[in-house]
Amino acid sequence: MSASGRTRSAAAPLARRRLLAGMAAGAATLAAGGCARGDSTSAQPGTTSISNDNATWDDGYRAAGRELEKITGYALRPLSNPSVTSYQQVVQMTLQTSKATDLVKWASGYQLKRLARAGGLTDLSRVWGKYEAKGWVRGASRDAVSYRGKVYGIPLYESYYVLFYSKPVFKRLGLSEPRSWDELLHCAEVLKRNKITPFLASQVGGWPAIEWFQELVTKVDPRFYQKLITGEASYTDAPARQAMDIWHDFMRKGWMTSPDFDQARGPGALKAGTVGMFLHGTWQAQGMTAAGMEPGADYGAFILPTVGSATPKSVIAESGVFTVPARASSHDAAMANVGTWLAPPVQRVWSDFLQDSSANPTVRSENPVVAALQRDVTEQRRIPLIRYWEASPPSLIQGNTNDLGGFMAGQTSPATTLRRMQERAQDEWAAWRRDEA
Repeated sequence: MSASGRTRSAAAPLARRRLLAGMAAGAATLAAGGCARGDSTSAQPGTTSISNDNATWDDGYRAAGRELEKITGYALRPLSNPSVTSYQQVVQMTLQTSKATDLVKWASGYQLKRLARAGGLTDLSRVWGKYEAKGWVRGASRDAVSYRGKVYGIPLYESYYVLFYSKPVFKRLGLSEPRSWDELLHCAEVLKRNKITPFLASQVGGWPAIEWFQELVTKVDPRFYQKLITGEASYTDAPARQAMDIWHDFMRKGWMTSPDFDQARGPGALKAGTVGMFLHGTWQAQGMTAAGMEPGADYGAFILPTVGSATPKSVIAESGVFTVPARASSHDAAMANVGTWLAPPVQRVWSDFLQDSSANPTVRSENPVVAALQRDVTEQRRIPLIRYWEASPPSLIQGNTNDLGGFMAGQTSPATTLRRMQERAQDEWAAWRRDEA
């Protein structure tokens, strides 16, 4: 569907079929030519291959694989494709063939449901059950890795969406970490008065446009968000309108960076003191270290306060997953490794590499900022909420993300943006449910 939010025309199904056919042809070409970094996907004794779209994690996979090898006898062999689009195409084309890798990194939520619906994935419900019995997974996250009651993904990590902030800037201006909405607004006012942009906001790369939307809606009403992402509430309802009005007000006040500000520059901007706060996943802690910032000294992080004092506390949690293709060439080895992935010795190495939260709640991060956030989530009994990108049918999320990007660029008003998003939601939920029937 187009980003305009208009309902499908009669020609749309034909256009979609042509698009999918073109994607399939392109994916077949990519698969035949070999698009992943690393060795062949064919079996190699003593290893399980991992298809993934993030080459910067290859060293982490290898380090975690050495711990796995001590337990299962199998190391990890990452095969990385840096192009997200071609990566997804190749995975979907090869999933039910002998070309499938042993393990596939994928997104959770509806991205995983769509992949599972196509067939070709191994049921991991028994693996999940063993992890849950040991307390190595959060029961509340099961739905995000399941389709029709069966588990098809094992969590790869757990990241929280938080506001990183510059400790030196806050100290110099006499600011403390905000614990309430009023305190957050005070921080923003002081930063702006001192010629520092309070918040980083970006639509570069497309998907970042969801970050402020999901944060503000959940801090207005997390229960509404849960209904919204399942199609039980409308984007034009009062909580969504309030969230968009807050966001619009922040932009009008000059509290946010230009939407073409690249998030890759975020850590550097915090270090330089040109931006005060940076909304992003806790996996960004790696970027802070790369920019020469010391956790707890140069930067801190907090979860966005609720807009109302009586609003239940929540946190957006993101997790990728490992899936196992049913026709993986080293299927037994893959099952051994996916069944041991969340073991504390493996997760200790993996979490240290990411400087992020482990999907195993018994493993604490070595990064003191992230460890404090883990404690906060537990002690405050925050409602865990799935990230918007994985929360609803993919075609709905992609179209709505485009609309949010247009709103950030000043192309549409809050009301128009929400109306378009709701029109698309009605259309895409109907399409998803028809396909489910």
